[in-house]
Amino acid sequence: MAEGATFTLSDPDDYAAKFGDARVNLTITGAGQFRARLTRLKLKHLEIHRFRESLPRIAFISLPPDRIFLSFSAGEVPLIFNGLAVRDGNIILHGAGAHMHQRSSGECQWGLISLSPEYLEICSKALTARSIELPLVSRFLRPSRVEISRFQHLFRQACHLADARQKLIEHPEVARALEQEILHAIVNCLAASEADDNPKNNPKTRDHHAAVMVRLEEALKKHIDQKLNMPALCAEIGVPERTLRMCCAEFLGVSPMRYLLLQRLNMARAALRRADPSTASVTQIARNHQFLELGRFAVTYRTTFGETPSTTLERGPRLSTQPAEGA
Repeated sequence: MAEGATFTLSDPDDYAAKFGDARVNLTITGAGQFRARLTRLKLKHLEIHRFRESLPRIAFISLPPDRIFLSFSAGEVPLIFNGLAVRDGNIILHGAGAHMHQRSSGECQWGLISLSPEYLEICSKALTARSIELPLVSRFLRPSRVEISRFQHLFRQACHLADARQKLIEHPEVARALEQEILHAIVNCLAASEADDNPKNNPKTRDHHAAVMVRLEEALKKHIDQKLNMPALCAEIGVPERTLRMCCAEFLGVSPMRYLLLQRLNMARAALRRADPSTASVTQIARNHQFLELGRFAVTYRTTFGETPSTTLERGPRLSTQPAEGA
C-alpha cells in the first residue's frame, strides 16, 4: 500500500533525519527561525519527496548506492548544485552513491525522486525500446518544455495526494495509476533531454572539484572538535590552498574557514536548543564547541542567526517535529 505523510519541522537536525536513506549535513547560513515542510510519498517502485525550507543553508547530501535519484527545483528560487544553478526545467540525474553540495540563498522548494536501477531499465526498454545510460557521476538534464511540464504537473499531483486529508493515495488503483504516469514522465524526460552546454559544466573539472569537496567534508567531520587552520586543512585534504579556496567559493559560496565556523556555530546552536536552561550555560556550551572567547562568540552568533546565544538557550527544548495540518 502507498504511504504518504507531511511534516513540519523547526529543528534543522530533525529535518535532516527525515530524508530517508540519504545522509544530510545541513548548515544554516542565515538569520531567522528555521521552518521546513517535508512531504513524503512511498509507492511500490518510487519514493517521492518535496522539501520546503525557510532559511538559506548549505547541505552536504550523500545518496545510497542502490537507488537512482533525480533532484530538481520546485520553486522560483534556483538551487546551487556543486556550483551550478538548478533552475526551473532542470533535472539532475545522480550517479549511484553520489555526494553533492546543494545551497540556497533563501526560502526554497525542491524535489527528490528515487527508484531502483533495475526498474528504470525495465521501464525504459518497455517505453523506448532502449536502455537509459546511467551516469557514473551526476549530470544535468534539460528535457523539452513539453516533457518537463508534464513531469512537474505529476510531481505536484503526487505531493497533493500525499497531503490530502481524504487519503486517496491509499487506494491501490490510484497509487498504481499515478506511479505509472510518473515513471513514464521520468523515462521520457531522460530520453528527450538535451546535452548541457554550460561551459562551467566540464565533467572532468567538476568531478575533480567534487572529490576535493568530499575530502573537505571528511576532514571537517574528523577534526570538528579541534583547532584547525588553513595550512593544516589543506595538508589533510592534499590540495593547495588556492584550489581549496576556489572549490569552496564555487560549491559553498564561502571560504573554507568560514564554512568551518558556520558548522561549529550550527552545532553550538543545536546544543543550546536541546539544553535545559536551568542547568546549562552559554559559556560551557560555547567552550565545548571550541569558542573560547565568549564575547566574540556572542557577536558572531547573533550576526549569523539573528538572536543571542542566551535567547536560544532560554527558549528551551521543544517539540520540533509534527504532522502538518491536513496531512
